[in-house]
Amino acid sequence: MGCSHVIARVRDPEHMKQMDFIRDSMGIDYLTNPDMAITTEIYKYLVEKYSLSNGIFQSGKISLLEFKVSKMPKLIGIDMNNISTLLEGILVVAISRKGKIIIPHGDTTIERGDGIYLIGERGRINDLSKKVHEKGKYNDLQKVMIIGGGKTGLYLANMLTDFNISVKIIERSKERCYYLSEHLENVMILHGDGTDISLLEEENIDDMDALVTATGFDEDNLLLALMAKERGIEDVIAKVSRGIYTELISNLGVDMALNPLDITVSNILRIIQGSKRVISSELIQGQAEIMELVAAPHMILLGKPIRTLKLPKGTLIAAIRRGSEAIIPNGDTVIHEEDHIILICLLSEVTNLEKVLRTGRDSDVVGR
Repeated sequence: MGCSHVIARVRDPEHMKQMDFIRDSMGIDYLTNPDMAITTEIYKYLVEKYSLSNGIFQSGKISLLEFKVSKMPKLIGIDMNNISTLLEGILVVAISRKGKIIIPHGDTTIERGDGIYLIGERGRINDLSKKVHEKGKYNDLQKVMIIGGGKTGLYLANMLTDFNISVKIIERSKERCYYLSEHLENVMILHGDGTDISLLEEENIDDMDALVTATGFDEDNLLLALMAKERGIEDVIAKVSRGIYTELISNLGVDMALNPLDITVSNILRIIQGSKRVISSELIQGQAEIMELVAAPHMILLGKPIRTLKLPKGTLIAAIRRGSEAIIPNGDTVIHEEDHIILICLLSEVTNLEKVLRTGRDSDVVGR
C-alpha cells in the first residue's frame, strides 16, 4: 500500500531460522520477536558478564564501566552531588539496586549492595577498571534451571547449551514437554509444577548457578524468584509482563526482572528514529538503554543549558563527544550541533524521550 517502512512481529519458533528469508522475500524492513528479545538480554546477563573484561560501551574517548560498589566501599553513603570528590571526571549514570535500574540525580545516595555504572574518559575508566575488576571470577557458570518451557524457555535453553551450560527446564504441560524434547538437545526436560518446592529440591535447586522464571504468570515468576534468592542462588532472573509490578520488584532483591514489551518498544523506536541519528545503543539489564546520537540542526536540545531541558525523569545526558574532546557535562553545559550525545534512559521513558529528541522540523518521529 506504499508504506516506506514496515515492521512485523514474528513469534513462532519455526520461523526463527528463516528470518532473513522472510524479510528479504517479503520486503519487510524489520522483524521483531519479543520472546527472542528478552532471551537475548537474559543470555547477555548470564553469559556475557562472565566474559566481559572492561566496559560495555565505547564511543571514541568515552567508556562505560559496571561493578559492584563492594569493590570500592568508600563510595557507600556518598550522594551524586559529592561523588566527584572521589571520582574526578567520572559520572555515575545508573545504579542497579535489588534488581531495579535507577537513573540517579543529585540527592541519590549509593547504598551497600548496589551495582554502579560509571562513564568517563577512556583512560580514567581503564585505570579504574584495573582496581575493581576481578579477572576470572565469573568463569564457573555451569548449571541453570529454567521454570517455564514457553518460547522464552525454549530459546534460552538452546542458547545456553551452545555455551556448554547444563540446563534443566521444568514445564507443567506434558504436551509442551514432548515438544521441547523434540526441539532441544542435551537439555533435561522435567514434567512438573515449577511452584512445587519439593520438586525443586529433588532437582537440586540449591546447586544451581542461576535460575530463570519464565512461566506465563507474573505472580509465579516473582514469588519463585524471591524464593530462589532466599536460598542463596547467585543469579535470579524473572520475566515480568505487567508494569504494575515494577515497584514491587525493587523490594524483592531479584537480580534482574525483564519486561519483553519494554524491550521490544525500545528496539522498534530505535528503527523508527533512523540509523543516521542514533549511532549505537546498548541495553542495561533489559531496563534502561544507553545510546549515542548526533545532535541534528533544529533539535530542541541545542543551545540551552542542560539544567533547563525538560528531560523525562528517568533520563540522563551522560557524556558529550565534541570532535576529539570528551565532555562529562554538568547543568551549565550547552549542546552544539553535530555533538555526539550519550544518553541513558529507562525503557519506560523511551517514548517520552523520543518527543524531546525531535527537531523543530519533525512532525511525528525522530529521524523522519
